[in-house]
Amino acid sequence: MTKKARWRFIDSGAQTPAMNMAIDEAILTIHSQGKTPPTVRFYTWDPSTLSIGYFQKEKEINHEAVARFGLGFVRRATGGRAVLHDQELTYSVVVSENYPGMPSQVNEAYRVISNGLLSGFQRLGFHAEMVSLASEEEKAKYASMGSSACFDSPSWYELVVEGKKIAGSAQTRQKGTILQHGSILLDWDVDKLFEVLNFSSERVMERMKQSFLEKAVAINHLSDRVVSLEEARTAFFQGFQEGLDVDLIPGELTEDERLLAEQLAQEKYGNSEWNFKR
Repeated sequence: MTKKARWRFIDSGAQTPAMNMAIDEAILTIHSQGKTPPTVRFYTWDPSTLSIGYFQKEKEINHEAVARFGLGFVRRATGGRAVLHDQELTYSVVVSENYPGMPSQVNEAYRVISNGLLSGFQRLGFHAEMVSLASEEEKAKYASMGSSACFDSPSWYELVVEGKKIAGSAQTRQKGTILQHGSILLDWDVDKLFEVLNFSSERVMERMKQSFLEKAVAINHLSDRVVSLEEARTAFFQGFQEGLDVDLIPGELTEDERLLAEQLAQEKYGNSEWNFKR
């Protein structure tokens, strides 16, 4: 029997927006130097936070509403659109681009890493599937009407349950290393999400919101059973082991990672120059 690769697993618990993004980048940087194994990390947000994609224009955000709701705000190093991190489990995966069996194409690597998500949803008892958006018909089905909300934006492969998108993920590649992170939504406040985004009119906002609800769903809107954060952690821990065919070994950040994360949180992700740069 072939021995499985051993990856590190870190559960960071609740962190500030700046620290969450800083830890992901620190893990990527130190892994790129060959000092740490591939890593799967779970985390949550304190306070609940609106994150925006690297290329997203900050003017798309209603900062008055962000402040009114007491939300944090941060720009991610990955692309994609705005995500309201609230009632969710967030995951990140850091692995070298030349890891055995890891495809060089972004969309195919996304599919491989997202197998962990697929297994996690199946372990929770949901009929989840990975839908290829290679055909124009499938692209149209999950296409965005143009809102700034992440779950309204399709990837090359879409993770769907009962025909609706259920996980929003984004990926970046730096220093020969892949970072993919994303939201596993347990529940959501769609009204709040759309209030913190700017639209040209109330009518446009309502239209976008309805489109969003037709295409996306949170776990606890799928059945009468309520999935707790702890239950989700267990299912997706097992799911990533199964989906990536690895053994996840619980661990901690190294001293190098911790120091770099603290520096990045202060100088980059906690800095308005980074967060408001576009």
